[in-house]
Amino acid sequence: MEIEASIAELQATLRKHREKLATEEAAKTTLVLPFLRALGYNIFDPDEVVPEFTCDVGTKKGEKVDYGICVGGEIKILVECKPANGDLSIKHASQLYRYFAATDARLALLTNGVVYRFFTDAEKANMMDDRPFFTFDLDNYKASDLRTLATFQRADFDLARIVSHAGALKLQSEVLAELRKEFDEPSDDLVKIIAGRLHDGIITKAVRDRFRSAITQAYGSLIRDGVHQRLEKAISGGSDEPDHEIAEVDQGAVETTDVEIEGFNIIRAICAEKVDPSRVVMRDAKSYCAILLDDNNRRTIARMHFNSPTSRYLGLFSGKDEARESVMGPVDIFKYKRAILKRVAELEEE
Repeated sequence: MEIEASIAELQATLRKHREKLATEEAAKTTLVLPFLRALGYNIFDPDEVVPEFTCDVGTKKGEKVDYGICVGGEIKILVECKPANGDLSIKHASQLYRYFAATDARLALLTNGVVYRFFTDAEKANMMDDRPFFTFDLDNYKASDLRTLATFQRADFDLARIVSHAGALKLQSEVLAELRKEFDEPSDDLVKIIAGRLHDGIITKAVRDRFRSAITQAYGSLIRDGVHQRLEKAISGGSDEPDHEIAEVDQGAVETTDVEIEGFNIIRAICAEKVDPSRVVMRDAKSYCAILLDDNNRRTIARMHFNSPTSRYLGLFSGKDEARESVMGPVDIFKYKRAILKRVAELEEE
């Protein structure tokens, strides 16, 4: 579909010019306006995309949001922009809150050009929800995200349909986020439930750690088995599912690349100065490749964000905070030897 090509091109622009998009104006010009154009809105028509949309809200006079989008001559979407590296916390969108109640708009978009958060009033009429019902990440999106995004296109815009589906979509995204957290880093509650069913005796810290690791690995196995079953059905002609669904599942499969293996071997060699290299384990995921100590996802040494051939990052940790450093390839990891060894020492002290 046309939107797919437009968004892919915009993603390439983001990855090429990421370091130059530090200001709000740069994010608007390079990312936000092309994003609106990809949805079919005429960004050169001030009657359709109104820059610095203004209205008086109570005692607040002349306040502005960055854009008001008109459909059928009426404002339907309010857009507030932040710098590409800016915070998208809802507390920084006070204008959206006020304008949402003062206009006929039922949709609000908070964005830094990279992440696009869509809000409506699913919880209380005429009051913008605190949490988005849909989030689109230009740097990391799936085929299903594009299909949802397509519902906001100018040619197919149906406000009633979007709002009616927003509540269900919001709940689904929140449940999915919680499940992802559980499977990436199983909570004590989940570990307790599983261990309580399978382990006889006292559940010690060692038992909890063992089950936590097993849960994460079992989840990966479930995903791989599901992918293999669908592909086998597709190959044998036994599936009635459309081709695009098969393609979407295949995109979700995890494939460890030669570059990631090379990077892992470099990190393990560095860590060998502090710990037995057999304790350094690689665990690949869809969006990054984690290097763990003792195969424990709560003891992350580093992460390799190497999926893009043109924009690669090494994630370095201090506590739970990750700082991403741009690298050209695995060899550049040697530049961060000191930070990696410092992280290993930190984990050993826990």
